[in-house]
Amino acid sequence: MSNKNNDDLQRQASENTLGLNPVIGLRRKDLLTSARMVLRQAIRQPLHSAKHVAHFGMELKDVIFGKSGLQPETDDRRFNDPAWSQNPLYRRYLQTYLAWRKELHDWIDTSNLSDQDISRGHFVINLMTEAMAPTNTAANPAAVKRFFETGGKSLLDGLSNLAKDMVNNGGMPSQVNMDAFEVGKNLGTSEGAVVFRNDVLELIQYRPITEQVHGRPLMVVPPQINKFYVFDLSPEKSLARFCLRSNVQTFIVSWRNPTKAQREWGLSTYIDALKEAVDVVLAITGSKDLNMLGACSGGITCTALLGHYAALGETKVNALTLLVSVLDTTLDNQVALFVDEQTLESAKRQSYQAGVLEGRDMAKVFAWMRPNDLIWNYWVNNYLLGNEPPVFDILFWNNDTTRLPAAFHGDLIEMFKSNPLTRADALEVCGTPIDLKKVTADIYSLAGTTDHITPWQACYRSAQLFGGNVEFVLSNSGHIQSILNPPGNPKARYMTSSERPACVVEWQENAHKHTDSWWLHWQNWLSERSGELKKAPTRLGNRAYPSAEAAPGTYVHER
Repeated sequence: MSNKNNDDLQRQASENTLGLNPVIGLRRKDLLTSARMVLRQAIRQPLHSAKHVAHFGMELKDVIFGKSGLQPETDDRRFNDPAWSQNPLYRRYLQTYLAWRKELHDWIDTSNLSDQDISRGHFVINLMTEAMAPTNTAANPAAVKRFFETGGKSLLDGLSNLAKDMVNNGGMPSQVNMDAFEVGKNLGTSEGAVVFRNDVLELIQYRPITEQVHGRPLMVVPPQINKFYVFDLSPEKSLARFCLRSNVQTFIVSWRNPTKAQREWGLSTYIDALKEAVDVVLAITGSKDLNMLGACSGGITCTALLGHYAALGETKVNALTLLVSVLDTTLDNQVALFVDEQTLESAKRQSYQAGVLEGRDMAKVFAWMRPNDLIWNYWVNNYLLGNEPPVFDILFWNNDTTRLPAAFHGDLIEMFKSNPLTRADALEVCGTPIDLKKVTADIYSLAGTTDHITPWQACYRSAQLFGGNVEFVLSNSGHIQSILNPPGNPKARYMTSSERPACVVEWQENAHKHTDSWWLHWQNWLSERSGELKKAPTRLGNRAYPSAEAAPGTYVHER
């Protein structure tokens, strides 16, 4: 595979995948209903349809006579091959496709459907037109060149890859070569040990790599829908190692991958398990409190835990870092397009019948929300070019999915529906009502400008819910790049502001722009809240909680 093609696939993967949303559902039934609505519209408004057919005919005439100015969008990398612009036949093929796609979208836009139906119509038309893009056919110039370069071998390799995916991957193009990685061998290799285990989690303590450490430790809480080693992928991308280099005593939670036997685990189950882990960290380090970091749904769990502690009058968490976490679920993006009472109830019912929500199923749904980046580019790479799927650690992690217990999935859906964290005492966990205004710990809230899963505006609104001092930071990246952002990337940027206006636009307009990674900014923020330096411990765990299996532990290997 050419390095450029490989780099493109990795870039698209980093930007568009990763971070599955367990609430949003896309049912085949809803898509078919929307497709039928689009077809009915063509029959109901024949004059309107005829007008657009005539307009398409005019565009087609311009295309045939070489007078069309239609071009793909500048950021559409599918048509980067020079043949699409220089070869007259290819140019006409592309412009015919662009004219047809544009006319269909214009037609639905100017129909007399409701705004929501128009949005759903655009989504369905997009699915159809992107599937039929010229680049997805055997006529793709890159595929034709590859065929002649390899003497036809690329075609045989592509058919072989297709057959493998039909058998092993449910007919979806593989995003990654899953045989290239092994957790504990070339991923998640930082030195540490499991110092505590209960039914729900393993707690891993990492071995200090500095002579001195801060007295107050950090406990990292990953999302329940992904494995924890996103925080320790490779040495150069490891947030765990960055913390250790910053003199921070680092503990990471590794969630167990539940089966239907754990269908009754809910939000309170996870919070009770975390409370045990917090007490273990404090017992091992001798600190009276700790700092905490939660990402995505792990951030929701940490927030509820802090609300629970506030209700009990306990101050075991000194400061909380939230990475790409939405607590205010007022959604205003296309993710919520097909979400209504019926789809949410159906999703709850399905997971309860199965006992769990499969991460694989969520990944498939999310892929169809962004088909160009998560399906068709792999279709071209694996089948038309005959390349092996890319070897990429982030994609391996993303495909190493876990399950969610039915009760916790139901809790997340209920939170999505009623948005309880925005109101005092509207959510109850572990027997106490939650009021985030009573949470006075310092908060560091990070979001990404191009994050499609947890939009930064929603993260900003969420950061406003707390009663303490909040530092909101906006990174110029997507969902996963916001977390994996080691220093030294020349393209990395982030924004900060000492003001916290209610309006997100006002915050963005007045924020200060910085170069490099937010990790460096967070390092300063955390060290100020991590206490005095002391001699690093020479062993992991203590007498009550001795070190057991080496990191990455045992739960991470459960499939």
